Amino acid sequence: MNEEQDVTQGATVPAAIRRGTPEFLRANIAFFLSAFSVFASLYSVQPLLPMFAQYWVRDAGTASLALSATTATMALALIPASLLADRLGRRRLIVGALLITAILGMLLPFTQVWWQLITLRTLMGLTLAGIPAVAMVYLSEEMAPEALGYSMGLYIGGTAIGGMAGRVISGVLSDFLGWRLGTGILAGLILIAAIAVAILLPRPRRFVRDPIGLAELWRRCRAGFDDAALPWLFASAFLLMGGFVTLYNYAGFRLALPPFMLSHSAIATIFLVYLLGSVSSTWAGELSQRLGRRKVFWALVALMGTGMAVTMFDNTVIVILGLAIATMGFFAAHGVASAWVTRRARIGKAQASAIYLVAYYLGASILGTLGGYAWTAWAWPGVMLVSGGAAALALLVAMRLVFVPPLPTPEHPPGPAAGA
Repeated sequence: MNEEQDVTQGATVPAAIRRGTPEFLRANIAFFLSAFSVFASLYSVQPLLPMFAQYWVRDAGTASLALSATTATMALALIPASLLADRLGRRRLIVGALLITAILGMLLPFTQVWWQLITLRTLMGLTLAGIPAVAMVYLSEEMAPEALGYSMGLYIGGTAIGGMAGRVISGVLSDFLGWRLGTGILAGLILIAAIAVAILLPRPRRFVRDPIGLAELWRRCRAGFDDAALPWLFASAFLLMGGFVTLYNYAGFRLALPPFMLSHSAIATIFLVYLLGSVSSTWAGELSQRLGRRKVFWALVALMGTGMAVTMFDNTVIVILGLAIATMGFFAAHGVASAWVTRRARIGKAQASAIYLVAYYLGASILGTLGGYAWTAWAWPGVMLVSGGAAALALLVAMRLVFVPPLPTPEHPPGPAAGA
């Protein structure tokens, strides 16, 4: 018996999940844990990059492959994962992907050479793709319109806290117990989270099983580029994520050098500013519901760029302040853009969300690695050339989106929250 509750064509669509119901609480906890697990796994190696550069490889660009290999394979697997989700069902794919990710994470401490670690990290990218490819579509299908902004913001907040926890756990423990134990403990936590998601996540009630062939998949992917706003949102994903990952990839390298001279554990604790990303994404989701996405998105991108500029100072407190501002701006902008994609996509929501995330993770892979070579050549000004340049281009894209007309037919009752 299928665990997904299909809605057949022409049948009455079950009621959406509304705020204040037990299903709303269970779904939000489950997706928060899913987002936490994905990004804790993904970014656990980021504070370890200087250590990898010192002991296994010789330069920052090559060391960054421990992260870039994972984000690259995530990008390549997202559209196939969205297709698989339409065949297997949203819930089954999410739970299975989390369990396999935890198992691969438990193998990381046993790697002995660089290529073994990169191989496992590459495979993790394939499994991790199952969650973000489906999460936003599940929420847009199952949540009532007035609850979507909050739920999407909370999911993005989970990505922020997960990214923070992965970095802090691995970074702090690597200083005292070694990176192998740190990554092993983290994998155990992800396994516990996967079990909790399997228990809590409600079975979809509004999901229509829609197995499609390659021709139909291509048609749905092309539909995303026929919309006036979606291509610009895809571009913003590439630039925002690319700039943000570049900033954090090499902040650890910089802060370990004079005049900062911070330890690995001290650098890892700086990632606690990710908590601000959790708060800002939820707040921005509700703000965009009230004021409209066009009025909010460009200001959040500008906030991220401002934070990046602040990191140019050679003062530890000011650098941390800049990272905090950039983090708030990034997660808030990403939360708004994510919800905007699912609203604009009238054909192939799963594919539109997948394309957005393909651009998102390709930005992390390409600009993140490019930033490593910029760091080697020009130190922090080189990193700012990549990450700051990406933020500036993202701001131009956001300003262009201000002038994109709303959809002719709102997908929910009109009001200030509309403006898809």
